[in-house]
Amino acid sequence: MSELLLGNEAVARGLWEAGVSVISSYPGTPSTEITEYSATYPEMYSEWAPNEKVAVEVAIGASFAGVRAFSGMKHVGLNVAADPLYTVAYTGVNGGLVLAVADDPGMHSSQNEQDTRGHARTSKVPVLEPSDSQECLDFTKEAFALSEEYDTPVILRLSTRVSHSRSLCRTGERTEVSRKEYKKDIQKYVMMPAMARGRHVVVEERMEKLRALVETTPLNRVEMHSTKIGIISCGAAYQYAAEALGEGASYLKLGMTYPLPSQLIKDFAAKVDTLYVVEELEPFIEEHCKALGLTVIGKELFSLCGELSQMIVREKILGEKPQVMQVEQQVPGRPPVMCAGCPHRGLYYALKKTGAYVSGDIGCYTLGAGPPLSGVDSVVCMGGSVSGAHGFYKATGGDRPVVAVIGDSTFIHSGVTGLINVAYNKANTLTIILDNSITGMTGHQQNPTTGVTLSGEATAAVDLEALCKAVGIRRVRVCDPYDLPATAAAVAEELGAGEPSVIITRRPCALLKNVKHAPALHVNMEACVGCKACLQIGCPAISYRDKKAHIDKNQCVGCGQCVTLCRVNAICGEV
Repeated sequence: MSELLLGNEAVARGLWEAGVSVISSYPGTPSTEITEYSATYPEMYSEWAPNEKVAVEVAIGASFAGVRAFSGMKHVGLNVAADPLYTVAYTGVNGGLVLAVADDPGMHSSQNEQDTRGHARTSKVPVLEPSDSQECLDFTKEAFALSEEYDTPVILRLSTRVSHSRSLCRTGERTEVSRKEYKKDIQKYVMMPAMARGRHVVVEERMEKLRALVETTPLNRVEMHSTKIGIISCGAAYQYAAEALGEGASYLKLGMTYPLPSQLIKDFAAKVDTLYVVEELEPFIEEHCKALGLTVIGKELFSLCGELSQMIVREKILGEKPQVMQVEQQVPGRPPVMCAGCPHRGLYYALKKTGAYVSGDIGCYTLGAGPPLSGVDSVVCMGGSVSGAHGFYKATGGDRPVVAVIGDSTFIHSGVTGLINVAYNKANTLTIILDNSITGMTGHQQNPTTGVTLSGEATAAVDLEALCKAVGIRRVRVCDPYDLPATAAAVAEELGAGEPSVIITRRPCALLKNVKHAPALHVNMEACVGCKACLQIGCPAISYRDKKAHIDKNQCVGCGQCVTLCRVNAICGEV
């Protein structure tokens, strides 16, 4: 049977067909849909974990118990999960263990560009890299076979284009895999130094076996056409090259990108006149080729930054610049902004008045950094806002107010430990938890604060107020960010408290299906004086033309945040 599947959907199908039993992940674009689709298969247990480290540890535990297990994440999530990954490479597995890691060339929804193959090389874990949905399905199944045959975790490296593109897939049936017997083996599973030294030897022996495998595995294939140009490539970059050059080049398509073959590459190089390496992000394959003594052309043509494309490949290799249609009228840019009715908007408006240093975090509230709110001074990584605010305060001695902003899901992910540090080491900072009752940026996934599991079952919900008090914060309060005066008053009071404090701004995301909105507002044109005060909050439903404010009733959710800003009472409800 053939189906048109998203790359991530095909991975989920591959998990099901491979007989996977346990799936634990943390949502992160572009990997999120793998676990969401997996949850639709009742034969597999799927969950959202508090963060990627926990998710991988859950999968490791399931693997040790003898079942096939999986964890999915985006590239920066692997940084969080690196601790267990590097050690489970030593222990090996019982049931198959696969991690899907989705890189994001071009940073469509990420704070950096990162090449997962670097982690694979230093952790000594093999990598399979599909280039379309069919390979997403097939390589997922193959990854589990390799994991169990070579006693190793396996990384499935995806990218935004592969994860979020659709292509035809031949789907099959599920293969039920019996749970393997767990046998207590301290030498294998307990990584104290004495045992770890022995397991390191095992890892190096495994790598030698894998280096032999990559020379002959059908995951790597040669496509011979014209011998004038030879292309070594993988993943989405292979698709770009094949479309751009067609039969005008020959290709060595690598489906297993760590470890890399040596003799296979040498043999291919001997058959072509000029050899190119086309890969996104780091010169991983290129450096390997040069270490083999081969003359290859790679990053001197192709940038280390951003995505490749068919046009880029054709231009760089053939010198043919694409014909781009010229647009006579300049189209204004449309940067991403917080949605109309976003509860975070009122908080940022209140913060702007304080002159505080605002340490930001990862989530849709990061968009508060843009004008006109310009409400964030720094953003580094998940959970980094709370710790960063602590460091800024200690460095400056409190010569200006210091605030950390962090979402509810991100706070659970890795903000709690930062708040423990704030309380323990006495930083007079204000931590604001933006509780919108969901994991917003990645598309409304449940988290431990919502009281609902991935499968929709009711469960225990973390009490944020009690948690903050439990770690040592005495001042914890809740406010509604739609109420601008109350929010501003709460911020001012806590900044002057003289001790660590927490404000929880609690209002559901405006895009949640179960949120009922008030009727749209409108502007009384006779009362409006064109002062532009309502524009200061940056709501996309409000515009300014003909020297008057206008509200788009199709966008407005009647949240009322703008009403407080209008000094002439020109904004009112629909009549």
